[in-house]
Amino acid sequence: MPAKPQEREYRMMASPFMAVDSGIAEVEGEEEPRYNNRFNSEKYVEGYATTFDDPYVLWEDADWTDERGEVHKGWKYVEVMHRDALEGADVSDVTFLCDHEGTVYARNHSGTLYLEPQSYGLFIAADLSRTFDAGCMYEHIQAGDYYKMSWAFTVAEEDVEEDELNRTTTFHIRRIKKVFDVSAVSRPADPNTEISARRAVDGAIDARRLREAQQAERELERKRKGLALRARAMSIR
Repeated sequence: MPAKPQEREYRMMASPFMAVDSGIAEVEGEEEPRYNNRFNSEKYVEGYATTFDDPYVLWEDADWTDERGEVHKGWKYVEVMHRDALEGADVSDVTFLCDHEGTVYARNHSGTLYLEPQSYGLFIAADLSRTFDAGCMYEHIQAGDYYKMSWAFTVAEEDVEEDELNRTTTFHIRRIKKVFDVSAVSRPADPNTEISARRAVDGAIDARRLREAQQAERELERKRKGLALRARAMSIR
């Protein structure tokens, strides 16, 4: 399936996203408190927007029946974000949002959002102490109202691997073009991520079903020819 560079993708991760109680470090000669986190912030959150080299299921297609009544087992569609996918990606202006819309709570351009590709995945940290709205967002995260993260990006390069034996299609994302935002998500099943995942696999599902239907048709035609040859042989006798 060719990559669609202009089409924004959304993915939600199950890895923890949380407010971190960093504690205060006492520094001699300083009156202001110093917090043990990346931003020296009393309202600090961190997590991973994605993992690297760790296959995750995008979609599991249900069993389906073709026009001849033959049942075909559904396929599993998996995605892998490769470790080097963010090399050269545009991360010059990434925002921290809620559900990919509305108020900007942090931004790397303003120095309140930090992104770093690590061995595990794309690490993000945000300082939510700068504005009233950001502080309210922190309180919601700390209370557990928002505990998952999603991110929005466009794909520059990917390839597809077909595993006929295990009935699995794997999309390998090799290169990301641009990262738009990282978001706290309020819904365990985020519609943005579901729609995006479905859009990503729809073409593969349609192509798979067409190939299986054509294969079944060829097999049926082979059987018909075999029966015709046997019938002809019997008539000659």
